[in-house]
Amino acid sequence: MHTKNIADYQHAHIYHYSGAETERQTMRVVLLTVGMMVVEIIAGWLFNSMALLADGWHMSTHAVALGISWLAFVMARRYALDRRFAFGTWKIEILGGFISAVLLAVVALAMVVVSIERLLNPMTIQFNQAILVAVVGLLVNLMSILMLTDHSHSHAPPDASPSQGRSENHGNLNLRAAYLHVIADAFTSILAIIALLGGRFMNWTWLDPIMGLVGAVLIGNWTLSLLRETGGILVDRGRDDGLSAEIHAAIETDGDTRISDMHVWRVGENKYACILALVAEKPHSLQTYKNRLKEVHKLVHVSIEINLCRDSPGN
Repeated sequence: MHTKNIADYQHAHIYHYSGAETERQTMRVVLLTVGMMVVEIIAGWLFNSMALLADGWHMSTHAVALGISWLAFVMARRYALDRRFAFGTWKIEILGGFISAVLLAVVALAMVVVSIERLLNPMTIQFNQAILVAVVGLLVNLMSILMLTDHSHSHAPPDASPSQGRSENHGNLNLRAAYLHVIADAFTSILAIIALLGGRFMNWTWLDPIMGLVGAVLIGNWTLSLLRETGGILVDRGRDDGLSAEIHAAIETDGDTRISDMHVWRVGENKYACILALVAEKPHSLQTYKNRLKEVHKLVHVSIEINLCRDSPGN
């Protein structure tokens, strides 16, 4: 009988890694956003434009949210090998995405309040200066979107095995939260430019607050979607995707073994952990059941309890 050391049965719980490039690009977007925020606040003060001042402070919320996304990436990497995190540090990124979504909801609510106030109490706008700064802001947002675009797969850190560490950034919810903030900012810049041009050339001063309300509704819709997904993961709400059926099909192939209890939850992007309780009159070895689950590729951590049952459903 071959004897193994306890170290042979131990493994790192690194099921997700966003990649150093994602972390660096997010930091660059944070710096760009902060720079544009400062420009808009100074320009609003110099040109006596409340619209630019408001947009500058509005951008500060995005800067904070993007900073949280970047910090989540950093913390997830730094604590990747910390065994106090039972199933890795992926949920740090999810928490960052959730907080960003909450801040995005605050932005949408603030846009509604300001837009209604301006509908009731129209303000004089210095259109030429406001249009110029809005265009510059849009260019900065477009640059940020390009910087956050993922063109390649992320790679595992040196301490992770290839099977544990590889992950695609597609579906990365923390990165998606950062995307939503820059896209929301770009979208509001486009709406602002349309509204300012309408006010400048058609004297449609009402268009500015109307566009603000339109933008708030769309941003609110994106926010609810992100809150539902990140919040569901944080409270371990199941998202089946047919995985339960795959596990049942893989385990219950002999007509004797049955699954009496099953818990499945996400521990990474498209990666799941599973706890199974099995009952059988003539149970197989633990390794046999684990071999059956090898075909279920989304499973990266499995715990199995086997119970002898004389009253097997197969009888």
